[in-house]
Amino acid sequence: MKTIILFFLITVAACSVHSQTIQSESYSTTGYIKPDGTIQNSSYSTVGYIKSDGTIQNSSYSTIGYIKPDGTIQNSSYSTVGYVKDDGTVQNSSYSTIGYVKDDGTVQNSSYSTIGYARGIKKEWAAVVFFFFRLNDD
Repeated sequence: MKTIILFFLITVAACSVHSQTIQSESYSTTGYIKPDGTIQNSSYSTVGYIKSDGTIQNSSYSTIGYIKPDGTIQNSSYSTVGYVKDDGTVQNSSYSTIGYVKDDGTVQNSSYSTIGYARGIKKEWAAVVFFFFRLNDD
């Protein structure tokens, strides 16, 4: 009985630390975001990080931006590049809507066409990956 309980606990723990998948509109995997904010491409190479304080870094740990608690997205010079509203609306620095991150993880452009999926990923993180910073370009 102890073995079964131990196996169950290990399985639950392993499932809670796995990466969330970033997918294209055709459901092909384009990357992963780990619970600690590590961003990986589809080959599992690290391309960036989103730190717990909202700092966004590239793979060399250089700061390339910030996510503020109110959903404001800034570049490394603290200039605002966009906003992520509580409802998932993504706006550029001029407050024009450039996309949406739905509660189910569907990511849409401003015309409501699906451009990808980020299920189980914070809306701000998904917006950073899809709209603001090209972390997968090495």
